[in-house]
Amino acid sequence: MGDVSMLFIVCVIPVILISVALHEFAHAKMADLAGDPTPRFYGRVTLNPLAHLDPLGTVMIVITVLSGFGIGWGKPVPVNPSRMKNPRWDHFASVAAGPLSNVLQATVYAVIARLLMTTGVLAPQQLFDPLNPLSIILVMGVVINIGLALFNMIPLGPLDGHWIVGAFLPERQRIQWYAWNRNYGGFLFLALIILGQVFPDFDVIEKVFTPLYPRILQFFFGL
Repeated sequence: MGDVSMLFIVCVIPVILISVALHEFAHAKMADLAGDPTPRFYGRVTLNPLAHLDPLGTVMIVITVLSGFGIGWGKPVPVNPSRMKNPRWDHFASVAAGPLSNVLQATVYAVIARLLMTTGVLAPQQLFDPLNPLSIILVMGVVINIGLALFNMIPLGPLDGHWIVGAFLPERQRIQWYAWNRNYGGFLFLALIILGQVFPDFDVIEKVFTPLYPRILQFFFGL
């Protein structure tokens, strides 16, 4: 069992690094293209994972991956919407680019898996083999990336979801929504995480996400 766990960790760590790096790079690059120099000033328009890792968020991903699903976050990319060409919708595009990059990554892993199964390189029954490094990478590539995309859509600061919700609110409500999240969203978010760790029966995040994964795997791999 120890060898299996070590193999799993060795295979999954690169997937986590790439998933987080591309997620945060997508945020930064879209803001950069929209004319905001802030991400570039802070060195975030880069594919270097070390520039994007958030210690707590990365630990969260590792812990949840060992539980069968991967949720967490990277270091937030600093942006200044007022420097963008179209502040409201360019900011929305920058925020949405993160989760969309994860969906795209999951799709790439799934397409590779399907091609390998179609050509006979990888038998369908091998896809979930815990001793097959390629299988681990392909399956967890989907699990981690979809987990990051869905988790980041939770509408609580500092996650992407609260910015996306705000983009569709009228000006006054949008300002109030962002102010509420700035003051309380982060605390509520941490409270949900801590509550779930201390009292597993009240782990709202796990109860919401865990039932989704069999359907997600079936959708992406067609099995």
